[in-house]
Amino acid sequence: MREAGKVVARVFETVEPLIKPGISTYEINEIAEKVIYDAGGTCPCKGYYGYPAGTCVSVNETLIHGIPSKKIKLKEGDIVSLDVVANLKGYCADATRTFIVGTCKESVRRLVNVCRESFFEGIKQAKAGNRVGDISAAIQHYVESSGYSVARDFTGHGIGKSMHEDPSVPNYGVPGTGAMLQVGMAIAVEPMILEGKKDTRILGDGWTVKSKDGKLTCHYENTIVITEDGYEIITLTEGEKNINV
Repeated sequence: MREAGKVVARVFETVEPLIKPGISTYEINEIAEKVIYDAGGTCPCKGYYGYPAGTCVSVNETLIHGIPSKKIKLKEGDIVSLDVVANLKGYCADATRTFIVGTCKESVRRLVNVCRESFFEGIKQAKAGNRVGDISAAIQHYVESSGYSVARDFTGHGIGKSMHEDPSVPNYGVPGTGAMLQVGMAIAVEPMILEGKKDTRILGDGWTVKSKDGKLTCHYENTIVITEDGYEIITLTEGEKNINV
């Protein structure tokens, strides 16, 4: 899984410099898929219940499951989430980053920062003997105390040989509830937050999830493994590893 995590991180390292006005979400997906295939991996998202692409590329008010399209081109001030799953030698890793396109309003930058920071607040509770609800409650408290909402209809999840495994890892909850965290357990923790209300809607394509009020959304995710002394994040880029989190 560590090796799969390195491939996912390589996707972000490759794509980030190319996130500029004019690039399409289709092109972003093509680049991401090539990195995974060149590494000898596969894209579990592709064909999953008929999903047509190897990644999800979601812009602005699209929270998750944005289908890559030649028609959707990034503009100055947009934010775009790239959700990547790679399978390498039978094991999966899953992560998401939200990128800012060019320059943006300070309110937009704050949304992106709070989403990322809520992940790290959550995983402070990621230790053997704690429960999933401890992570969930910490994320919810941080997001809501910052003035945003957490999505209720979609959650993080266990991960391993399959992309989605038990347990479910919500972004809201009650401390001391949910599955107990054990050494060796791998989970994808993924705050999905909304600038406005928590309500979402799914488009007619059956995939694209948008905020119901049309306000901005943000998504940040890593795969972590519970260890003897806490946790290990296996999907950080080399640059991120050097940031004091």
